[in-house]
Parts: sequence; structure tokens; C-alpha cells
Amino acid sequence: MIIFLKKWLARSTAIILVLGMTTACAEGNQEAKVKELVETKLGNNAKVDSVVKTPYLGLYEVRSGNNIIYTDPEVKYLFVGNIIDATTHQSFTKERLDELNKVSFSDLPLDLALKRVKGDGSRVIAVFSDPNCGYCKRLEKTLNEVDNITIYTFMFNILSKDSDVKSRNIWCSANREKAWSDWMVDGKAAAAAPADCAPPNEKVFELGKKLRITGTPTIFFKDGTRIPGAVDAKGLDEKLATVK
Repeated sequence: MIIFLKKWLARSTAIILVLGMTTACAEGNQEAKVKELVETKLGNNAKVDSVVKTPYLGLYEVRSGNNIIYTDPEVKYLFVGNIIDATTHQSFTKERLDELNKVSFSDLPLDLALKRVKGDGSRVIAVFSDPNCGYCKRLEKTLNEVDNITIYTFMFNILSKDSDVKSRNIWCSANREKAWSDWMVDGKAAAAAPADCAPPNEKVFELGKKLRITGTPTIFFKDGTRIPGAVDAKGLDEKLATVK
């Protein structure tokens, strides 16, 4: 009897493993089908980065860059917007976007950034800013109100060719951090850079594209989360308090 049970269990386990592999394969095929159909229906060389089946309503989550849309298995309908729990008001879409947009802070090439330390510098952020961005200038004034923080600023030039020139002049200054603050807070432009000075402008631009940054300022925290856009001192302090 014991020998029979062992054989039966071994056989059942094998069947379960095969069924599991078959199910996973079927799900993979369905996701590939959804991906192909969405790209075809959206047209204009639309690129879908990932397709994942959600636990609600039989929908599939379709991610393209920083955007998430939802669709049915046959891609008859496309749903744009947030899926929210009607009881808790929790936004599943926002949570997924936050998760997908996380970065490994320790992998950021901080040598390409300006560094400013205030107080004990215990709280750390990285900011992607364009020197011609009004919201970035507002954020710089806000950061003057925040203490015990280390700020790494990547000059991410996306607004104009002049942004590239300003960043080069700032990077090539004798005191980069002061030159940045002088321009962003006080409107005092840095002197023209020496001809032989090579700033990391192109490397930072490529990094920003890799991180799917679409606007400035964008703030990254040590836990990998990000906040797009300017934030006030109170909001920044509250966010930093949640970062472990």
C-alpha cells in the first residue's frame, strides 16, 4: 500500500508539473497575442514593452514607456485611466506605475551630477533638472528650505540648445554647485566655459532617456521611487520621512 501511494504521489506530482508548464505556456502565448494585437491596432510603430494579466476583471495590463492601458483578451476594447478600488480608493494603476518606474539608486552614476550637502546630509535625493526650466528653479528655492539633505543634480538638457550651453558653462565653473545655485536661484549666468572643458551632457541625456524621464524636474529617492515635477518643502519632508 505504501509503495502504491509513493508511486501515485510521484505520478500526480509529474502531472501537476506538466499542467503548470502548459498553463504558463498558454498564458505566455496569450500575452504575446495581446501584445501583437495592441501594437497592430495602435499603429504608428507603437511599441508595447510588456503585457501582464491582472487579477481583476480578466483584463490585461499593457505598458508602453511610462503609460499603462488595459484591454480584454481579444483586444476588442482599450481602457485608458486609473483602476481604483471602490471601497478603499486605492489606485492599482498608480501603484503599478510607481513600481515600474523604480530605479536602483545605487546604480546612478553620481559622478555625472553636481553634489550639494546641507546639514548632516543624511537624506539623499537625485534631481534631473534643465537650467531653463521654471519649475526646476522653483524646486531649487524649495531645496534651500530643506535641511539635512544631500542633493545630486543631473543637468538634463531637454528644453533647448541653450540648456546645453548653460549646463556646460556651469559644469566647467571653478565651483559648479555655486554656479548652479547662482543661475537657478539668483539668475546670475556662469562665465563661458573653456574650449577644452568636456561636460557629461550627452551621458546625462542618455541616462535620462534610459530612465524614461519625460519632464523636469524629476526627483529620485534612495528607495528607487520618483516624483515628477516640483514639490513644496512640506511635501518633500513628508516623502523623505517614508524612505527607508
